Amino acid sequence: MERVGTGEHVVLVLHGWFGSSKAWEELTPHLDADRFSYYFPDFRGYGTRKDEAGTYTIAEAAGDVLLLADELGIDRFSLVGHSMGGSIMQYVLAEAPGRVRSLFGISPVPASGVPMDADTWGLFSSAAEDPSSRRAIIDFTTGGRHPDSWLDGMVLHSLENSDRAAFGAYLEAWAKTDFSERIAGNEVPIKVVVGEHDPALSEDVMLATFGQWYPKLELEVLPDAGHYAADEVPVTVANMIEVFLDEH
Repeated sequence: MERVGTGEHVVLVLHGWFGSSKAWEELTPHLDADRFSYYFPDFRGYGTRKDEAGTYTIAEAAGDVLLLADELGIDRFSLVGHSMGGSIMQYVLAEAPGRVRSLFGISPVPASGVPMDADTWGLFSSAAEDPSSRRAIIDFTTGGRHPDSWLDGMVLHSLENSDRAAFGAYLEAWAKTDFSERIAGNEVPIKVVVGEHDPALSEDVMLATFGQWYPKLELEVLPDAGHYAADEVPVTVANMIEVFLDEH
């Protein structure tokens, strides 16, 4: 697990399907280490826990986050979640609402999952075994705007930092788990940012999901980003996170 900072406000930062604890390395140099303590855990099957067995469900991952908080002696904390991590942070909220100060989602998966047509499901489900599918997904969800070297680097990180079986199982988890009834109406402070060039988890999707569930939702569109805003515009995202956290 990575840690940045020694500040009083504790923030647990949860990676996405293609990520790991090290996927935030573009972002971390721009964080305020005096005011905040950021923890960057890996989910089972990823990074430092790549060989750790599990059921690879949203519930299990959220339970591990709460266990980590207990082990660190942290009672209250904020959560930042990217993509799949955005689903997991909401499940943490459902399990322990009194412990969550605030939520910040970066292209977060809704608590209702993500429906896909047959062709899209075929592409996503093939990504566990086929690196070219991973590349196609990353290229599509960032608007086809990035050079080959950037795409190849994102794919390589994913391949090196995820177990194939776990990666495949997590797709079923984040795409098909619906626990929206458990968080609907929760008045936790929450901000969601989405990239203008992400056709999958767009502003409209956020309004139809998060916008219906969270009375205190703040939503912002990033004009120079797709699905991977922390990699694409890290300085902007770091600043947005800390401006929001400062208020809560």
